[in-house]
Amino acid sequence: MSIVITGANGKLGSLIIQQLLQKVSPHEIIACVRHLETGKHYEEQEITVRFGDYDQPDSLEQAFVGATQLLLISSSHLDDTIRIRQHTHIIEAAKKCKVEHLLYTSFAFPEAGSIPLSYLHLATEHAIRNTGIPYTFLRNALYTDFVETLDLNAAIVKGKLDIYPGEWKFNTVTRWDLARGIAAVLSEPGHRIKKYEFTASSPWTFSDLTAALSELTGRSVSLRQDPQIKNWIFGFLSKIDTRSTSDDLEQLIGGPLTSLKESIRPFISI
Repeated sequence: MSIVITGANGKLGSLIIQQLLQKVSPHEIIACVRHLETGKHYEEQEITVRFGDYDQPDSLEQAFVGATQLLLISSSHLDDTIRIRQHTHIIEAAKKCKVEHLLYTSFAFPEAGSIPLSYLHLATEHAIRNTGIPYTFLRNALYTDFVETLDLNAAIVKGKLDIYPGEWKFNTVTRWDLARGIAAVLSEPGHRIKKYEFTASSPWTFSDLTAALSELTGRSVSLRQDPQIKNWIFGFLSKIDTRSTSDDLEQLIGGPLTSLKESIRPFISI
């Protein structure tokens, strides 16, 4: 078996490989990177490193040779037109290389979204289905990292977290937990022609967030709704499904996900 990981030097890709090494031999892993010199730490772990650039189809065909499984980690490019072209390059290369199993990091509950991001992932899923290659869609929820846009440290100092009015609920997850789930899918049989909604098993609220802040810092942090807030994140959050949940991820990792308190700890410096 050979497992090819695209975007192997990205935050998620690195964590997935870290988890995979606990489940399979390093000789079964192929890390695709845009610059070979950045893959030396993988070579030191006896992982094969190959050049693979989403914008260079020829490089992808060479990178995917002999792949039993191919994990397409979705492009992080800011232009969705470029992103879909990059995904198409990878899908076409997978067909030419006769990859046996194509896995894709999609977005949780994209059918409920009303932003280009949702359409991008649905279009990529459709293109993968049309190849005839057995697939698995790993539909990742929004990263809990989004809380960084709320300036938690300022909220701690003020004793108030300002939010736009609404009944907000969040099914977010950490990259660490996603990596654990994805590594399980890659290393175990029985996951072909499936889609998984990788979300929290129960949603959290902004009240839960302020409670976690208070517990972590020992300072009282309350919640204040302010219709004058201009933070772009609230417009984004209102156009994706942040409420729906699934226990797919918990079942795959065989236990609970990282708690909200521990998930936000890296974003607090006070």
